[in-house]
Amino acid sequence: MTHGFGNEFASEDPRCPSALPEGQNNPQVCPYGLYAEQLSGSAFTCPRPTNKRSWLYRILPSVRHKPFTAEPCGDLSESWNDVEPNPNQLRWRPFNIPKASEKKVDFVSGLHTVCGAGDSKSRNGICIHLYACNTSMTDRCFQNSDGDFLIVPQQGKLLVTTEFGKMMVEPNEICVIQQGMRFSVDVFGETRGYILEVYGAHFELPDLGPIGANGLANPRDFLVPVAWYEDRTVSAGYTVINKYQGKMFSCQQDFSPFNVVAWHGNYTPYKYNLENFMVINCVAYDHADPSIFTVLTAKSTRPGVAIADFVIFPPRWGVADHTFRPPYYHRNCMSEFMGLIKGHYEAKEEGFQPGGASLHSIMTPHGPDVDCFEKNSTATLKPERVAEGTMAFMFESSFSMAVTKWGLDTCNRVDKEYYKCWEPLRSHFNPKWKPASK
Repeated sequence: MTHGFGNEFASEDPRCPSALPEGQNNPQVCPYGLYAEQLSGSAFTCPRPTNKRSWLYRILPSVRHKPFTAEPCGDLSESWNDVEPNPNQLRWRPFNIPKASEKKVDFVSGLHTVCGAGDSKSRNGICIHLYACNTSMTDRCFQNSDGDFLIVPQQGKLLVTTEFGKMMVEPNEICVIQQGMRFSVDVFGETRGYILEVYGAHFELPDLGPIGANGLANPRDFLVPVAWYEDRTVSAGYTVINKYQGKMFSCQQDFSPFNVVAWHGNYTPYKYNLENFMVINCVAYDHADPSIFTVLTAKSTRPGVAIADFVIFPPRWGVADHTFRPPYYHRNCMSEFMGLIKGHYEAKEEGFQPGGASLHSIMTPHGPDVDCFEKNSTATLKPERVAEGTMAFMFESSFSMAVTKWGLDTCNRVDKEYYKCWEPLRSHFNPKWKPASK
């Protein structure tokens, strides 16, 4: 794989040296008799820093296929009014993974929408999905015409084959498949993870501001696949599944879509290892805002306000003096969806489990449970490792998200006792309190 984020890349399968045309993008005749095809991820007239496109040189163009026909959507949904709004704190126990002995489920058929907001037609919004599968995709691929997928594996590694090449993505790594890119997923047993889908914007690195030139996720730690092609005829038919305007469609063609011999451009899939995140943290007092843990952001048209941020809480040192160190009690103008890849989350060591999730909606109060509060209010403060062996993450959004019927009812994983983790909080108010004399 090639290093870098947002750069202009070029790659060709070593089986076909000099497959990339020299000096122009679309020659009259391409090397090896290939077809030139551009994949555009932005309007042609976007400013140069935000203009995204790649040129693909392929054995057959993607236009050669039978007509698309409607396909069942399963548990994918963009119907935000199917259930009544629910402002309560929500927590899900680990989502179930289907057993292969009972039913074979691949990545696409194992997609379930948990919550979201906005509209793919107007190109403004997000969806949060869960995937739970046990079988590799065979002679079929997926294309999302609505937006970008940020995939967070929690259990089981994924071999993601794309038009640009292959990526092996394991838990504690992420990958991003941008709008319109075709991909197929191989799994190696029971597999589960989370997906953040954004419409109308692409993920980018957050601005660093006073942090300076270095820190958080470094561009060179992102990996882009190298070209790899298969020249394969599929007599029984290869299925291309297309997510379009929140619905699913499929078409048939008689060749593999992964027939790109060479490509160049800055619109690519990519992956990132969360262990490479360079943590910025408080070294004096108080608890810094979680924005210091932002890996990727999808910006809105309002400066400083994101359609969605991808935030992680990695292992780090806690050294703040005179401070309640865990997350503070909080009401937020953003929606906060959290997941746990591994370990125990510091503010809720019980109940919030790997493969589960929580949602704290706009202005819904939340914070540490009573055990966390009591322990950390009386702890002797000294430098200590925080979140060792743990990786929690948050999808944070300026959208007020609705939970789907699957998320509230069908999945049968909602923890109806969640609110009880705060009920034992008691008053410590003492009207006769006086500050300690100096």
